[in-house]
Amino acid sequence: MLINCVAYQEGKKLSDIPVAEISDYLARPACFVWVALRDPGVDELTEMQDEFGLHELAVEDATRGNQRPKVEEYGDSLFAVMQTVELVDGALKVGEVDVFVGPNYVLSSRRNASQGFLGVRERAEREPKLLAQGSAFVLYALMDAVVDRYFPVVDMLDSELEKIEERIFIRGSQRANIEQLYELKAKVLMMRHAVAPLMEGVGRLYGGRVPAICVDTQEYFRDVHDHLHRIAGTLDTIRDTISTAIQVNLSMVAIDESEVNKRLAAWAAIFAIVTAFAGLWGMNFKFMPELEWKYGYPMAVGIMVTVCGVLYWRFKRSGWL
Repeated sequence: MLINCVAYQEGKKLSDIPVAEISDYLARPACFVWVALRDPGVDELTEMQDEFGLHELAVEDATRGNQRPKVEEYGDSLFAVMQTVELVDGALKVGEVDVFVGPNYVLSSRRNASQGFLGVRERAEREPKLLAQGSAFVLYALMDAVVDRYFPVVDMLDSELEKIEERIFIRGSQRANIEQLYELKAKVLMMRHAVAPLMEGVGRLYGGRVPAICVDTQEYFRDVHDHLHRIAGTLDTIRDTISTAIQVNLSMVAIDESEVNKRLAAWAAIFAIVTAFAGLWGMNFKFMPELEWKYGYPMAVGIMVTVCGVLYWRFKRSGWL
């Protein structure tokens, strides 16, 4: 649906306008139109394509959705795709923002994103000198808003990792820790898929050959790129730490299994002594003096108890029991 359609001239808001009058305002000098859509249908995008003269390939990508973050150039216009990442009930919800940018228009379309960009519009309108730079500044403002919303999500991932690390050496928690670490790793990869391609696309908007409409706003896009680079570095650090934590958890599991094996081996050795002595005296020897001796049985039991006690003491001292 249509959120708003506003015309600006020399950085100042003229008025909200109907879609049918967009082409009239586009013909005015130093004037550009900013339209915002939410979950648009095919008919709405087709109507906007007719008003702004959008490239058919860009419109096709916006219609299909689920696009990889990117920045594409079509003649004197740009088409940018960004992914929004929101935290909903402990899970990450991925949405999409498509932005069509021309010399005198900006068309933004968001899908599966609960957070809007009315704050971005209000911020831009409070800075008429910057808004006077036209559609390129609006593109920067939208990108900056999307990227700034990544930071709380990254902080949440970092905090979640710290909580898991605190439980790594708690006995009996290894299985739960590994499950949570793999869930966290999936979230990090989701964030990485949103950040890395966008960082590559934004890198084309400053330095070297840049699109004509972005020539005067290169430093702003460089700032967005710096933020993305910092987020990507943090995600890489979290991912490496997760891999290390998984290895530590697996080592803790192996250590616990080794402790169990040592205990079983120790008790097996002790009972083997009892079995050996009982088996020896239980055999039918013809000449075995202690069988006729009245202290033979107590002596046999005493020897078994003594040997088992010595073994138990040695195993206990060595940490096997």
